[in-house]
Formats: sequence, structure tokens, C-alpha cells
Amino acid sequence: MKALQYRTIGSAPEVVTVPDPEPGPGEVLLKVTAAGVCHSDIAVMEWPAEGFPYQLPMTLGHEGAGTVAALGAGVTGLAEGDPVAVYGPWGCGLCAKCAEGKENYCLVARERGINPPGLGAPGAMAEYLVVDSPRHLTPIDGLDPAEVVPLTDAGLTPYHAVKRSLHQLVPGSTAVVIGTGGLGHVAIQLLRVLTPARVIAMDVSEEKLELARTVGADETVLSDAQAAGRVRELTDGLGAQVVLDFVGAEPTVRTAAGSVGVEGDITIVGIAGAGLPVGFGLLPFEVSVAAPYWGTRGELIEVLDLARAGAVSVHTERFSLDEAPDAYARLHEGRVNGRAVVLPGG
Repeated sequence: MKALQYRTIGSAPEVVTVPDPEPGPGEVLLKVTAAGVCHSDIAVMEWPAEGFPYQLPMTLGHEGAGTVAALGAGVTGLAEGDPVAVYGPWGCGLCAKCAEGKENYCLVARERGINPPGLGAPGAMAEYLVVDSPRHLTPIDGLDPAEVVPLTDAGLTPYHAVKRSLHQLVPGSTAVVIGTGGLGHVAIQLLRVLTPARVIAMDVSEEKLELARTVGADETVLSDAQAAGRVRELTDGLGAQVVLDFVGAEPTVRTAAGSVGVEGDITIVGIAGAGLPVGFGLLPFEVSVAAPYWGTRGELIEVLDLARAGAVSVHTERFSLDEAPDAYARLHEGRVNGRAVVLPGG
């Protein structure tokens, strides 16, 4: 089968031919219908050789959807041809967090070498994908796989972040979304459907801010050195109750700190690596700062139900598997508006 692999440190991903996989006991083989292109993959491919956490070559793609092609021994509850989406942050299934459906916070995954597809395990940028357990599959009957697949991360991750702060987002409140690309433009929609809050969106270009306005932002602000001051102006000097940073770079976390109000929440979702000091006098009183990871299995079901209701959708650009290297190049250059999706069968 064809697969898109990251093969050597510092190289661009390549479309190669690899053996067709077969499911082992308890596993499920999918014929991949769609795979999402994510900034996390760019971050992995920019990681230096020293400390690189995964074995190469590695098939990319931690957002996956497909149809069941074969069942490993002992698998029940699924049939060949069933359309499904893949829950990405695989855990052990047995620890206290996994028992709550919080496999994104599995307590033993790292020590046991349990990795998500495309982030250590073979990923979805291929014609076929082996999923380690049927519990990591969610039905998507009636939904377009290309529209669904980004929701497994670009929908699930902001959904988890927004749910964390629902108690803050009451009538009259303000939420700031920093970075309105793949995850951020979904976060705006989630804020619109889940809360009565006013939404202020920030990004570095008018093109991206136009997408933010299209999906429901009440106000848009260019993300520059004056952005936090503009938020203060729009909130009568009080600041926002919730700031969601989908970039996580030094300038954006500083903007988040300058935009938040007393007892507000700052959630740093972006993986650019910047930190935010917390201490007396460094932030408004009793500000909470968190850096969550992905979302729970139950939350993925909830996100897909929102998609079925037409409450949330993803702006996508579509590519064939042979075009996947170009999709990553465009993403790296900032030329993807929304989310890029690879269709291995098209």
C-alpha cells in the first residue's frame, strides 16, 4: 500500500510503498477514507535528532477516518464496511484515567510505549490503518469522512478546552481566541453554540480574520503588540473571562496574559513551547492557567453529535495521498486556510 512517511530527521515526508498491514487479535483494520494534516506533525518533523521520541520511518497522520476492512480475532460489535472515526490519544484502557474515558491522560501510556497513530504508531496517511482496539473507534454514519476527520483533533481539542471554562462563559462574558486556523476556527463555532459569550478572535492576517468572522466571531483583532490593549478597550478595561491560545508562542502567551481579567482562565492549547509565569502580581488576581491535551473518548462522541446537528463544521482543503507532501509544505508556509485533509482513495 501507499503511505506518507517521515523517514529521516530533517527531511520532508515521502509517499512510499509499504506492506499491507493485517490486524492482530483484538485489533481492527481500516481502509482509510480521510486523514487530517496537523501542525503537530510539523513540530515532530522539526524535532532535532537529539531526543527524538519516535522510531523512523513513521507513517504520519493522527487524525483518521475509514471503513472497517477486517477484524482481528475476538473483536465484536463492528462489521466490515462500518464507517468510523479514530480516537487518537490511545491509552492502556485500565488505569484510573482511562476508566473515566480520559485516555488522553493515561497514567502509564508513556512507560508502556503506547503511542497515538502517527505519533509513534503507524498513522492514517496510508491506504490502510490498524487500530489497536475497537474502543478507539466511533461511528460516523451519515457524515462525510473528509469533514469529520479534523474533528478528531481540531474539533476534540478545542471542545475539551472550551468545556473546561463553561462556568466562566455566562451572559455578558467575553472569550478571546488567539489563532483562528485549524483549531481556532472550530473553537469559535463551539463558543457560539455552547455559550452566550462574546467572542473576540485574533490572528496575524486579514484573510484568517475573515474566516473567523465567517464562522461567528463578534470582533476581530490583529495579533500584534497592541492586541491585548484592544481587548481591554472592548471589555471596558476589565479583560476577558477566558483566553484560548491556539498558538502557544512567546508573543501570544504574553497577549493572553494582557487580555485576561480577574479570576479568568487562560488555556494554552498551541504547542509552540512558550510558558507563562504564574505568581503574585504577574497576572490579574486568581487567574487559572492550564495546558490541556486532546480530549476524552466521550467528548469525541459529543463533538461528532454537534457535527450531525450542523452546529460545527471544518473549513477544509482536500488533497490526494500523492499530494500529501505538498499539503504539509503549504501548512508549514501558512498557506492552508482552515484544515488540510488527505483522501487516500481519491
